Amino acid sequence: MGSEHYCLRWNNHQNNLLGVFSQLLQDESLVDVTLACAEGHSIRAHKVVLSACSSYFQSLFVDHPGRHPIVILKDVSFSELRTLVEFMYRGEVNVEYCRLSALLNTAESLKVKGLAEMTHLHGGGRSSAPPRQDDSDPPRAAEPGSPAPRPDTPPPPPPPP
Repeated sequence: MGSEHYCLRWNNHQNNLLGVFSQLLQDESLVDVTLACAEGHSIRAHKVVLSACSSYFQSLFVDHPGRHPIVILKDVSFSELRTLVEFMYRGEVNVEYCRLSALLNTAESLKVKGLAEMTHLHGGGRSSAPPRQDDSDPPRAAEPGSPAPRPDTPPPPPPPP
Protein backbone atom coordinates (compact mmCIF):
# COMPACT_ATOMS: atom_id res chain seq x y z
CA MET A 1 0.00 0.00 0.00
CA GLY A 2 2.66 2.52 -1.03
CA SER A 3 1.77 6.12 -1.49
CA GLU A 4 2.49 8.09 -4.63
CA HIS A 5 5.67 10.15 -4.72
CA TYR A 6 5.97 13.51 -6.40
CA CYS A 7 9.08 15.08 -7.80
CA LEU A 8 9.32 18.72 -6.78
CA ARG A 9 11.75 20.55 -9.02
CA TRP A 10 13.07 24.10 -8.93
CA ASN A 11 14.02 24.65 -12.55
CA ASN A 12 16.22 27.65 -11.80
CA HIS A 13 17.99 26.14 -8.78
CA GLN A 14 21.54 26.05 -10.22
CA ASN A 15 21.32 29.56 -11.65
CA ASN A 16 19.97 30.82 -8.34
CA LEU A 17 22.84 29.23 -6.38
CA LEU A 18 25.42 30.71 -8.74
CA GLY A 19 23.82 34.13 -8.43
CA VAL A 20 23.55 33.99 -4.66
CA PHE A 21 27.14 32.86 -4.16
CA SER A 22 28.42 35.55 -6.54
CA GLN A 23 26.45 38.18 -4.64
CA LEU A 24 27.70 36.88 -1.28
CA LEU A 25 31.27 37.12 -2.58
CA GLN A 26 30.75 40.65 -3.87
CA ASP A 27 29.18 41.77 -0.58
CA GLU A 28 31.66 39.73 1.50
CA SER A 29 28.66 38.30 3.34
CA LEU A 30 29.04 35.06 5.32
CA VAL A 31 32.70 34.74 4.28
CA ASP A 32 34.74 32.30 6.33
CA VAL A 33 38.22 32.27 4.77
CA THR A 34 40.74 34.86 3.60
CA LEU A 35 43.05 34.13 0.68
CA ALA A 36 46.19 36.28 0.73
CA CYS A 37 48.96 36.60 -1.83
CA ALA A 38 52.56 37.75 -1.54
CA GLU A 39 51.66 41.19 -2.92
CA GLY A 40 49.78 41.93 0.31
CA HIS A 41 46.29 41.82 -1.22
CA SER A 42 43.61 39.43 -0.07
CA ILE A 43 40.19 38.10 -1.01
CA ARG A 44 37.58 36.96 1.46
CA ALA A 45 35.63 33.93 0.26
CA HIS A 46 33.55 30.91 1.30
CA LYS A 47 35.19 27.61 2.20
CA VAL A 48 32.28 25.61 0.80
CA VAL A 49 32.65 27.18 -2.67
CA LEU A 50 36.44 26.83 -2.72
CA SER A 51 36.18 23.22 -1.50
CA ALA A 52 33.61 22.32 -4.13
CA CYS A 53 35.84 23.68 -6.89
CA SER A 54 39.30 22.68 -5.68
CA SER A 55 40.47 19.44 -4.10
CA TYR A 56 43.48 21.39 -2.76
CA PHE A 57 41.23 23.72 -0.74
CA GLN A 58 38.95 20.88 0.27
CA SER A 59 41.85 18.90 1.76
CA LEU A 60 43.27 22.01 3.40
CA PHE A 61 40.01 22.95 5.11
CA VAL A 62 39.22 19.37 6.19
CA ASP A 63 42.73 18.78 7.56
CA HIS A 64 42.93 22.19 9.26
CA PRO A 65 39.47 23.25 10.40
CA GLY A 66 39.23 26.69 11.87
CA ARG A 67 36.86 29.57 12.28
CA HIS A 68 38.26 31.94 9.66
CA PRO A 69 41.62 30.76 8.37
CA ILE A 70 43.96 32.98 6.39
CA VAL A 71 45.52 31.02 3.53
CA ILE A 72 48.73 32.61 2.24
CA LEU A 73 49.44 31.75 -1.39
CA LYS A 74 52.96 33.14 -1.71
CA ASP A 75 53.53 32.12 -5.33
CA VAL A 76 50.18 33.39 -6.65
CA SER A 77 49.72 36.91 -7.99
CA PHE A 78 46.66 38.86 -6.90
CA SER A 79 45.46 39.01 -10.50
CA GLU A 80 45.61 35.21 -10.81
CA LEU A 81 43.95 34.75 -7.42
CA ARG A 82 41.11 37.12 -8.27
CA THR A 83 40.59 35.42 -11.65
CA LEU A 84 40.58 31.91 -10.16
CA VAL A 85 38.13 32.88 -7.42
CA GLU A 86 35.87 34.46 -10.03
CA PHE A 87 36.06 31.22 -12.07
CA MET A 88 35.19 29.11 -9.03
CA TYR A 89 32.15 31.26 -8.23
CA ARG A 90 30.85 31.81 -11.78
CA GLY A 91 32.11 28.80 -13.71
CA GLU A 92 33.64 30.95 -16.42
CA VAL A 93 36.08 33.80 -16.82
CA ASN A 94 37.70 35.71 -19.69
CA VAL A 95 41.49 35.75 -19.67
CA GLU A 96 43.99 37.52 -21.90
CA TYR A 97 46.02 35.06 -23.94
CA CYS A 98 49.30 36.36 -22.49
CA ARG A 99 48.08 35.45 -18.96
CA LEU A 100 46.57 32.08 -19.86
CA SER A 101 49.60 29.82 -19.34
CA ALA A 102 50.46 31.23 -15.90
CA LEU A 103 46.83 31.08 -14.83
CA LEU A 104 46.47 27.45 -15.91
CA ASN A 105 49.67 26.49 -14.07
CA THR A 106 48.35 28.12 -10.90
CA ALA A 107 44.99 26.40 -11.40
CA GLU A 108 46.78 23.07 -11.66
CA SER A 109 48.78 23.63 -8.47
CA LEU A 110 45.57 24.61 -6.63
CA LYS A 111 43.72 21.71 -8.32
CA VAL A 112 40.90 23.93 -9.59
CA LYS A 113 38.36 21.67 -11.27
CA GLY A 114 37.65 22.54 -14.89
CA LEU A 115 40.95 24.41 -15.32
CA ALA A 116 43.66 22.15 -13.93
CA GLU A 117 42.94 19.68 -16.71
CA MET A 118 43.67 22.33 -19.37
CA THR A 119 47.35 22.86 -18.56
CA HIS A 120 48.56 20.05 -20.79
CA LEU A 121 46.16 21.12 -23.57
CA HIS A 122 47.60 24.62 -23.60
CA GLY A 123 51.22 23.49 -23.39
CA GLY A 124 51.78 24.67 -19.84
CA GLY A 125 54.79 23.86 -17.74
CA ARG A 126 53.58 20.47 -16.56
CA SER A 127 53.63 17.45 -18.82
CA SER A 128 50.39 15.83 -17.74
CA ALA A 129 47.26 16.57 -15.76
CA PRO A 130 45.67 14.33 -13.17
CA PRO A 131 42.84 12.16 -14.46
CA ARG A 132 39.37 13.65 -14.23
CA GLN A 133 37.44 12.34 -11.27
CA ASP A 134 34.29 14.42 -11.51
CA ASP A 135 31.28 14.72 -13.75
CA SER A 136 31.98 18.31 -14.79
CA ASP A 137 31.95 19.36 -18.41
CA PRO A 138 35.25 18.79 -20.20
CA PRO A 139 37.36 21.95 -20.39
CA ARG A 140 37.62 23.89 -23.62
CA ALA A 141 40.19 26.55 -24.44
CA ALA A 142 39.22 29.81 -26.13
CA GLU A 143 40.99 31.09 -29.19
CA PRO A 144 42.88 34.36 -28.64
CA GLY A 145 40.58 37.33 -29.11
CA SER A 146 37.38 35.31 -28.80
CA PRO A 147 35.13 35.11 -25.77
CA ALA A 148 35.57 32.09 -23.55
CA PRO A 149 33.31 29.21 -24.62
CA ARG A 150 30.34 28.45 -22.41
CA PRO A 151 29.83 24.87 -21.20
CA ASP A 152 26.42 24.75 -22.89
CA THR A 153 27.81 25.90 -26.25
CA PRO A 154 28.17 23.05 -28.74
CA PRO A 155 31.56 22.70 -30.39
CA PRO A 156 31.89 24.29 -33.83
CA PRO A 157 31.29 22.03 -36.82
CA PRO A 158 34.35 20.52 -38.49
CA PRO A 159 35.71 22.44 -41.50
CA PRO A 160 34.44 21.28 -44.89
CA PRO A 161 36.73 18.82 -46.75
